[in-house]
Amino acid sequence: MKYFIITYGCQMNRSDSEKITTRLNNLGHKAVRAASTAKSLAEADLIVINACSVRQSAIHRVFGQIENHKHKKLIVAGCLLPSDKKLLIEKGVEIWHPDEYFCLAPQIKTPFSALVPIMTGCNNFCSYCVVPFTRGAEKSRPTQEIISEIKNLLENGAKEITLIGQNVNSYRDRKIDFPDLLKKINDLPDNFWLSFVTSHPKDMSQKLIKTAPASQKVIPYIHLPIQSGDDNIIKKMNRRYTVAHYEKLVKNIRGAFKKYRGAFPPVAISTDIIVGFPGETKKQFQNTARLMKKINFDMAYLAQYSPRAGSAASRLKDDVPKKEKKRRERLLNDILTKTALKNNKKYLGKKIAVLIKEIKNGYALGKTATGKTVRLKAQKLAPGDLIKITVNKVSAWGLSGKTEK
Repeated sequence: MKYFIITYGCQMNRSDSEKITTRLNNLGHKAVRAASTAKSLAEADLIVINACSVRQSAIHRVFGQIENHKHKKLIVAGCLLPSDKKLLIEKGVEIWHPDEYFCLAPQIKTPFSALVPIMTGCNNFCSYCVVPFTRGAEKSRPTQEIISEIKNLLENGAKEITLIGQNVNSYRDRKIDFPDLLKKINDLPDNFWLSFVTSHPKDMSQKLIKTAPASQKVIPYIHLPIQSGDDNIIKKMNRRYTVAHYEKLVKNIRGAFKKYRGAFPPVAISTDIIVGFPGETKKQFQNTARLMKKINFDMAYLAQYSPRAGSAASRLKDDVPKKEKKRRERLLNDILTKTALKNNKKYLGKKIAVLIKEIKNGYALGKTATGKTVRLKAQKLAPGDLIKITVNKVSAWGLSGKTEK
């Protein structure tokens, strides 16, 4: 059969889709590669929807796709709550759980940039999240399996390896913990960028804070979700750390990277923040705003709280009006714009490496090792090129410059 995969959700689901491709190819099916998504869906005999129950809006889209293509063979995979799974089975849809393809070698879409899952599942039970119910308990891949996959990727031209998991910090394979795994990968002989997401502040150990910057292939970029800048809200979220603990982590991370890497480029810190969590007062929101100003984040992924059936927080009254949630998100975005611009100004006149990701409308779009978006005239550049530029212009959301000859 000819198949087409629709992917919703996070990087884990994107990685899962690459593994689902391997499974389907092993079964003798062939991928549709039409000029557009609409044409691919029309040509496909089998449609695989890699779903995400974490957000209700994504599940609405899944059921919409099923209605639109109910005359075709349908499989739904990915993160599914038991209640959603029950409804899908009642509609006659076949279900695949992530554990069924977790350890398969992926069919990478972009050979120069690869996502490598090292663990799946979550034991944290944050009150707003349903991942423990969709992915199950934490499960780590064997170290040697991860190393073998990365070696294969490097042999095939990978220049950027991103280790992913719901909580990479909790990785453990017998006596090997996450810092040990980082060091083993860093010691591989090839030249490549190594990064990881997502880290939970309660599991960001001093061993990891030392190992990451001491491992020269680990890029100077740390994504560390805070979710709120108020201790009471953090407690209601069941995150199990305090603002003071988080601030100390950031100070230690910045100090460690400066010690092992020097002053430039400074390590970039990004975060996730939810506004309008049940019971969040204006004063508690102001605590988050103050924290954002104090930390000077390079990037923050902001979200308005919405209840998800099955989570502990869904039993709380969603009492912050939608209009107020929008206002709070806008205020935080204004702060981020200022801190991101302030951080990016440090790049003016500096030489920095850039990995080209795509060519679009005559321009090359790339990323620095610190996660900064770069826009250049395409010239003779191609996706996968690793180049040096001198930065001559910055904004809050990116850099531009001239390529080094």
